[in-house]
Amino acid sequence: MTVTLSIKKVPERVVKRLKRRAAIHKRSLQGELMAVLEQATSPGSLTVEELWQEAQRLGPPTPGDSTKMIREDRDAR
Repeated sequence: MTVTLSIKKVPERVVKRLKRRAAIHKRSLQGELMAVLEQATSPGSLTVEELWQEAQRLGPPTPGDSTKMIREDRDAR
């Protein structure tokens, strides 16, 4: 079953950006809106808060790791 949605009072600047995105992706405005909604509601998408929590859980590499990586990169040149 499908549902028809309507969004009212969309600012012109938002419409222009959506039309630009649609043109880049070679889609109609309707197709671009559907793609945006699909991506925003896909199960694999993380919210900003979830992404932040995951980054905190993983933590930054230790200073020794980054120093080693930088040295390896410089030595490779």
